[in-house]
Amino acid sequence: MPLVNLSVIGRIFYGIAIGAMGLSTIYYRDFPYMLIPPHHNWMNDHVLLIYLSGALLFLAGLGIVLKKKPGTVSRLLGILLLLIFCFYYIPYELTASSRYMHFGQWENAAKELALAGGALAIAGYNWGGVLLASTIVSFGIDHFLYGRDATGYMPSWIPGKIFWIYFTGTALFCSGIAIMLKIRPRLAAFLLGMMIFIFFIIVHIPKVFAAPLNANEGEVTSALLALAYCGIALVIAGQKAKKIK
Repeated sequence: MPLVNLSVIGRIFYGIAIGAMGLSTIYYRDFPYMLIPPHHNWMNDHVLLIYLSGALLFLAGLGIVLKKKPGTVSRLLGILLLLIFCFYYIPYELTASSRYMHFGQWENAAKELALAGGALAIAGYNWGGVLLASTIVSFGIDHFLYGRDATGYMPSWIPGKIFWIYFTGTALFCSGIAIMLKIRPRLAAFLLGMMIFIFFIIVHIPKVFAAPLNANEGEVTSALLALAYCGIALVIAGQKAKKIK
C-alpha cells in the first residue's frame, strides 16, 4: 500500500473518531472521560457548554475527514488539546492527587496528549508523532505494571491472556521507542497501527455492542480512542510521502 494512502486512511480514521466523540458528547450530555480532568466536573452542569463542545468536536472531525482545511482544523484542535493537557491535567495531577507519582494516575492525561499529538501530526508537525510515541511507550509500561488487572478486559475466548498483555505491552513500548528515535519509524508506525486496529475490531467493538448504548459511554469512548490511535499511527507511517496542508 503506498505510503500516501496510509496517511489518507489514517486521517479519515482520526477524523471519524473525533467526530464520533463529538456526537457521543451530545448524546450522553457528558464529556468523554479523558477529555476533562475530574476536578472540572462542574462543567457537566452546563449543558449548553457540553453541546457546544460536542458540536465543535463533530465539526472538527468532519473537516478532517472531508479534507476541509484539515491542516488548520487539526492544528487548532491539537493546540486546544495540548492546552488542556498543560493547564488542566498537569496542575490537577500535581496538586489535587496524592498519587501523582503513581504511573497509572497519568493514564487519562496521556490519552489526551496522544490525541493532541495526532492532530498536530495531521497538521504536518513531525513532533506530533513524537507526542503520540511518548504516550504509546507509557501505555506499554502500563501493560507490565497493571497487566493482571487488564486481563479482565480481554475477550473470554482468548487463551493465555497474561502472555498477550505482556506481548502487546512489549510491542507498544518498542514501537514508541522506534518512532521517537527514528529507527525505521514508518514501519514501526504501520505495525503499531495494524495492532491497534486489531484491538479495535476484536476487543473494543464487541464491548461496545455487549451493553445497551445508553449505558456504554466509557466503552464507546475507549473504542473511538483506539480508532484515533490507529489513525495517528497510519498518518505517521505515511507522513514522509505526503504532508496534509
